[in-house]
Amino acid sequence: MTIDTKMAIDQDYIRSFSTEKGEPAWLTNLRVKALALADEIPMPNPDKTRITKWNLTEFNKHQADGEAFQSLNDLPEIAKNVVHIDNANKNLYIQHNQTAAYLTLSDELKEQGVIFTDIQTAAKEHGELLQKYYMKDAVKVDEHKLTALHAALMNGGAFLYIPKNVEVKEPIQSVFIFDDQEAAMFNHVLVVADDNSSVTYVENYLSVTDETNGLFNIISEVVAGNNAKVIYGAVDTLAKGSTTYVNRRGITGRDATLDWALGMMNDGDTIFENITNLIGDGSNSNAKTVVVGTGKQTQNFTTSIVHHGKETEGFILKHGVMKDSASSIFNGVGKIEKGASGANAEQESRVLMLSEKARGDANPILLIDEDDVMAGHAASVGRVDELQLYYLMSRGISKADAERLIIHGFLAPVVEKLPIESVKNQLTAIIERKVK
Repeated sequence: MTIDTKMAIDQDYIRSFSTEKGEPAWLTNLRVKALALADEIPMPNPDKTRITKWNLTEFNKHQADGEAFQSLNDLPEIAKNVVHIDNANKNLYIQHNQTAAYLTLSDELKEQGVIFTDIQTAAKEHGELLQKYYMKDAVKVDEHKLTALHAALMNGGAFLYIPKNVEVKEPIQSVFIFDDQEAAMFNHVLVVADDNSSVTYVENYLSVTDETNGLFNIISEVVAGNNAKVIYGAVDTLAKGSTTYVNRRGITGRDATLDWALGMMNDGDTIFENITNLIGDGSNSNAKTVVVGTGKQTQNFTTSIVHHGKETEGFILKHGVMKDSASSIFNGVGKIEKGASGANAEQESRVLMLSEKARGDANPILLIDEDDVMAGHAASVGRVDELQLYYLMSRGISKADAERLIIHGFLAPVVEKLPIESVKNQLTAIIERKVK
């Protein structure tokens, strides 16, 4: 069997690629089985967005090496701004295309048993631990064609493991830099916080070039054990011309916390899923996302928190700004399963449109199969508030500056939640560039 990707991707290629990377047999076999599945199962079907003409499967290159960075001073300027080289994070992984280019982890965390490395090194050196979680419970191989292709063709990513009872006080950061304009990127991040541990993890996806022909298939899995706490921040800035599928998924144990702060700033077409399954009783999640769409972008964003355990709490906040001819669908889903008594599902989705041709659609959805619960939602789509504009302009502020201030205030609830100052500043600068 051969998958039609413009390249000749068959079992022989998959086995050869896996062997070249020194992967264990279980991962090779998973890849081969996933390739077969990809030929049988359908594409995802995002609500209100037709992706039949999107290129999410065809590419000319699967492998794209980068260069290692001996010093942070060797980074592209765009990456230097993110890592803040004068006060760099002690726990930092940088990937250049598909090359593990830079890695540092503090001695203190190493002594506590923390594992932080690229995904392929994890497969070789921590194979049993990786196998326990990799595409098992958070994201499954057979969900649809894109998850199956991802499992078959994964070619980059990171693995972070926090042992039981370890509290990581400083943020851990990954930066994924791409400058190959033809290669397909199947990046996988797996974060595991064992029982009674805590960690803040932040990642950046950066295109160095202004335009690209590449496709991106990005999956992140977060496993928060009993009473664990994970804060997951991300800013994606992939170039114009990219077609991107992003799936960030998490599961929680008893009394666990999983919070998301996500800035989706890609310049190409994007499908985005952020789903949290609150499995354990008393667990909770706060999912915050900001989006700015420009040009002729088409984007679809689905944030879902599913309540399985009792006394679980989920809060969704999504704010989007659309300009030019950009269009976006914002789906917020709060689902309470039968037996999840005492659950609370709340959500708010708001879209601000800056031009006549911009389109935004906010869809709050509550699916409730239990009686003893609380749930609520709010949604709005509209233009910049004329009264707010008038108030600011009456204080001597120009209309353009007043509009900028309103937009920054509109997006601030998510921007302020990013835990690394340089990343927060990066997102602020990107918003400034995209809305000016």
